[in-house]
Amino acid sequence: MSEPTNNDPASVTESTEGVGTDDAVLESMLDDVEVDVAALLAERNEFKDIALRLQADFENYRKRASAQLADDVDRATGKLVDALLPVLDACEAAFTHGVEGVEPVWSALIGALQKQGLEALDLQGKTFDPELAEAVLHEPDDGTSNGETVVVEVLRTGYRWKGRVLRAAMVKVKG
Repeated sequence: MSEPTNNDPASVTESTEGVGTDDAVLESMLDDVEVDVAALLAERNEFKDIALRLQADFENYRKRASAQLADDVDRATGKLVDALLPVLDACEAAFTHGVEGVEPVWSALIGALQKQGLEALDLQGKTFDPELAEAVLHEPDDGTSNGETVVVEVLRTGYRWKGRVLRAAMVKVKG
């Protein structure tokens, strides 16, 4: 028997059928791969979005925790300073009454606390503000205050700690 030649119609049909079938299979596989790639890209984008959201949530948490820690530290140190206010008052009273040797201690204590954020409220001659001072004595207006209530004497110094009123001053007002 003779072998089929390239010109043999049966041989040509077999080779085209094989090629056509292979092309269809390859096209089908290519479509499947494209679908898989699209699905994988969509899944990757979804995970990427989740990761970005988690990263942003963690950054926000870190900032909140840091701010809360700083606030807690300020509050705790404020309590310590509040506990030292009677010592400052005693030093101030001793200095006012002329006791010797108290001024350097008082200056050192107030200086150290001021470096950390303590601020004495200077209210003498200023308009009375109930958020900063407590009026314990009142003088009638003699016409010099223009209808405003003015602090004429500070009886006990008030203090502010890092922007918050730690203790309101006790004052005498006119007006």
